[in-house]
Amino acid sequence: MSPTSPANPGCPTRRLTTAQALVAFLARQYTERDGRRQRLISATWGIFGHGNVAGIGQALMEAGGGRSGGGGNGGAGNGAAHRMPYLQGRNEQAMVHAAVGYARQSGRLSAHAVTTSIGPGATNLVTGAALATINRLPVLLLPGDTFATRPADPVLQQLEVEYAGDVSVNDCLRPVSRYFDRITRPEALIPAALQAMRVLADPAGTGAVTLALPQDVQAEAYDWPEEFFAERDWHVRRPAPDTHELEAAVRAVRSARRPLIVAGGGIRHSAAEETLAAFTAATRIPVASTQAGKGALRHDHPADVGGIGHTGTATADELARTADLVIGIGTRFSDFTTASGTLFVNPAVRVLHLNITGFDAHKLAALPLVADARAGLEALTAALAGRGYRVDPAYETEYTGAKEAWEERVEASFATPDPTARPTQTQVLGLLDALVTEDDILINAAGSLPGDLHKLWRTRSRDQYHVEYGYSCMGYEIPAAIGVLLAAEGRTPRRPVWALVGDGTYLMNPTEIVTAVQENLPLKLVVLQNHGYASIGGLSESVGAERFGTAYRHRDADGDFTGPPLPVDLAANAASLGMRVLRATTVDDLRTALSEARDAGGPTCVYVETETPDTVSGPPPAQAWWDVPVAETASRPAAVKAREEYDRQVAARRRHL
Repeated sequence: MSPTSPANPGCPTRRLTTAQALVAFLARQYTERDGRRQRLISATWGIFGHGNVAGIGQALMEAGGGRSGGGGNGGAGNGAAHRMPYLQGRNEQAMVHAAVGYARQSGRLSAHAVTTSIGPGATNLVTGAALATINRLPVLLLPGDTFATRPADPVLQQLEVEYAGDVSVNDCLRPVSRYFDRITRPEALIPAALQAMRVLADPAGTGAVTLALPQDVQAEAYDWPEEFFAERDWHVRRPAPDTHELEAAVRAVRSARRPLIVAGGGIRHSAAEETLAAFTAATRIPVASTQAGKGALRHDHPADVGGIGHTGTATADELARTADLVIGIGTRFSDFTTASGTLFVNPAVRVLHLNITGFDAHKLAALPLVADARAGLEALTAALAGRGYRVDPAYETEYTGAKEAWEERVEASFATPDPTARPTQTQVLGLLDALVTEDDILINAAGSLPGDLHKLWRTRSRDQYHVEYGYSCMGYEIPAAIGVLLAAEGRTPRRPVWALVGDGTYLMNPTEIVTAVQENLPLKLVVLQNHGYASIGGLSESVGAERFGTAYRHRDADGDFTGPPLPVDLAANAASLGMRVLRATTVDDLRTALSEARDAGGPTCVYVETETPDTVSGPPPAQAWWDVPVAETASRPAAVKAREEYDRQVAARRRHL
């Protein structure tokens, strides 16, 4: 006869360690939305040390072990459906990035857990956690913690805080987590685990969730109520708009003569792309996109006018300047999107914001429409249907003509008049543009590539464009591509996944190349070598800092970094980590290498040194401003001139009240 729980007489119990109970619990959590059900936590990444090897590590071994959940003896009562696959990483930050890539590709309906030891393993999670929370993407963090019972104080890697005995390095994760708890007793896991799942499945409140696990508590046994291990479904809700807010939104749209939609990542998270297309078909309102929202409409949709903001298109930015109603849908209205408050400058402009969070919906003093993006658009479309709203045909002709003109600039940037020349960065994108189909997925996060991609890339499917720009974290791309590949696993044929990185980003975090090789994942890595921080170099020049500290070069006789480029061979480095490497020196070489990489069945790197762009093949300049403060006093002419331009631009800033 099974023992029963003291808290619930008559309820049978199972004796497990805290770590075993947590893994068994996680393997039985599911999300459900629109009739689709999937595992909430489908796998666990881990690097083991003294803070988790005997706890979570031992539990994972018993709970399945292999990537597909195979192996192990199911010691925690796991059947085949309830095993917990384990994924081996090389860097804790990178494991979080991989988990975030997986969650985004999974529509935020499935996520990964990440376990680490105490000390540096735990603090390495902080950057990835910040990225997850800023981008509103779910990931479960399980860092080891120091002893709850304090048999020895301090233990190895413990941070001693003189004024507080209950603080550890894991407290660094509090401000970057949407939920945080420290499990100092086994039974405390039950409410904490349920709260963690609630937050992970909350479309308005998701992000990084941290359960700090003292290493002694992980290994401590407890009689867990069997009902803790019952399968549990977490419904991902689609809140509908309030009637009063919906009526106000309808009045705002009907009175607008030059409305503009700003499509954000919330459209993708709620799978509202078709609903948006139906709304624009009925109203003919043009759609500009943020970095996270690009792909909400295909590039060739009549209403799509491209990216908006500092890295946006001339078409979208000019429409934004003259708009009398800006309709935000699922966006955070970051400074890049609003051009630091200088883009929506029509004296008559109003903002209507459809967002699942009230916090975001009220930004820019907007009329709020708090709802799921798809549910809100459906309600707005239905409410407008019988009232005959559609933009003036002259406005539609204006923005479609402007879009055609911008496409000519895209073609000029992609042009390769000399196939024997070294390609520029935009020519690299042009060659990719000519190669890919709607199946391909492009991943990027930092450097000058996000700006070029936002302005120029022709997105062919809702999930092709995967640019992380909430945190713009160097080193995100390679591990995120692994997460995307894992999320797309099982599809035949397998979708081509490209990670595009510059040399600066590559040097930040190449470690998960080893993971891609180990798992034989067909990652397509494109490394663009331009010998430095090209993006920040350009920014530095524009603000009067004269590209200081942005080139990867030897020091000259005066000690400045203006000597020859460093003899760093990133292609050899990638090869040493197990990748197949294709080197390209000319446009023709690159065209061949990209095609070969796309067809490759294993991890493949295309390495190319890029040329400084000229006026023909370089990207169009920024079409809107971005506020980076310039020195108010300076002795160098470049900084003085840059400050004059800064003062001119900042005078145009508008506070939306």
